[in-house]
Amino acid sequence: MTMVVVTKVVSHDYGDALSKSILFFEGQRSGKLPPNQRMTWRKDSALRDGFDIGVDLVGGYYDAGDNVKFNFPMAFSTTILAWSVLEFGNFMGSDLSNALDAIKWPTDYFLKATSIPGFVYAQVGDPYADHNCWERPEDMDTPRTPYAVSKQFPGSEVSAEIAAALAASSLVFRAIDLEYSARLLSRARTVFEFANQYQGSYNDGIGRWVCPFYCDFSGYQDELLWGAAWLFRASKESNYWNYVVENIHNLENTVVKNINGFSYSGGSYAEFGWDTKHAGINILVSNQLVINSNPNFSPFIPNADKFVCTVLPESPTVSVQYSPGGLLFKPGGSNLQHPTALSFLLVVYARYLSQGNRVIHCGGVVATPARLIQVARGQVDYILGSNPLNMSYMVGYGNKFPQRIHHRGSSLPSINQQPGPIDCKGGTPYFSSNNPNPNLLIGAVVGGPDIKDSYNDSRADFVQSEPTTYINAPLVGLLAYFKTH
Repeated sequence: MTMVVVTKVVSHDYGDALSKSILFFEGQRSGKLPPNQRMTWRKDSALRDGFDIGVDLVGGYYDAGDNVKFNFPMAFSTTILAWSVLEFGNFMGSDLSNALDAIKWPTDYFLKATSIPGFVYAQVGDPYADHNCWERPEDMDTPRTPYAVSKQFPGSEVSAEIAAALAASSLVFRAIDLEYSARLLSRARTVFEFANQYQGSYNDGIGRWVCPFYCDFSGYQDELLWGAAWLFRASKESNYWNYVVENIHNLENTVVKNINGFSYSGGSYAEFGWDTKHAGINILVSNQLVINSNPNFSPFIPNADKFVCTVLPESPTVSVQYSPGGLLFKPGGSNLQHPTALSFLLVVYARYLSQGNRVIHCGGVVATPARLIQVARGQVDYILGSNPLNMSYMVGYGNKFPQRIHHRGSSLPSINQQPGPIDCKGGTPYFSSNNPNPNLLIGAVVGGPDIKDSYNDSRADFVQSEPTTYINAPLVGLLAYFKTH
């Protein structure tokens, strides 16, 4: 594979980018905003979520540029924010408290969404009605329908991912608020038990509302293992470890599906993102094996190594693509979720490899921990502006960045500017306008350029111009690391 690398070397202010990457999450907040809210053009929204069925579901994050709360990707973003703090919190400095706020906002919400035994709320908001409108979250008048999974209509992937988020977050808060940490871990156990006992995909029960937005294409076995792995790390209880070891073979069954014309291997050690946890499981578990000097490495460490070999451009088994400017590409959705998530794993695994004095062999190519970090840094630098367009893909970072992002709140006049409501179709002229968005969603990283390194700064091109929580979450950890390394 030939690869052209941009030679222009720019030193980036990783600390500034870190602060902004965390600030972005304040712009995604749903519910009653706190007095210390820094992104002040955003106001309270969706204050009656769940009230029509007698459940308080206020809070959480809007996942992207719309006003729906999709709990599956929200939980994944929370798990990764927590993992970022666990690995790199020591490098965050004054931003650590903001990172903790970014985690506690969704964990408070997940405690509400799992408060009724035998039910897990998976989503709030009718996605079709929401997507038919272009309106501020503060004005929202579309149905805020809550959708739950239950014993009768199970949803193991969304439930187990929420369990993972709660367990990982319990570790984060253990040294800060022991009582809150214990609540998170206790709920994680209960929700995992529910996910495991009543197995099934939420595609079958509430698929009409979760698909095609966050359809689960790779099955729910990976989330069950991911949830158990985080519960083991948080509790050190052997039953969770045994669960992972005894069920890892379920990931070996490769599920190949066709999505938007791309063949997609669901049972693959090379995948990691809101839908597929395989590579993350192997890397998370590999650390426990090294710490405990456990000789039973297979299949976790071999598969973690194989994952790295699918990403390194010089590897004979590379399976990702790279643009001429050096950006990593994989099929499916907003592309920048892939370089941020996979680079996060590279840096985490590089640290684990260093602890174990190991290198990786990809055929005849030797990959050192330093090489993994170098590849990850190249991806971060590309996002921050070291690319053929010399533009940053993070709003508010650098001199040139996306101006017309696909985001309702950012693109419409704020309540400060226009206190009166703007109804469902009243926002359409703002969507269609060529003017820059009036409100800067500082720190938002968009879907990114195409594989030829060109970018269409247009709200209508949502694949390129829409930010999401799961693009930003892994970047928080990466930026914390590079800020001090």
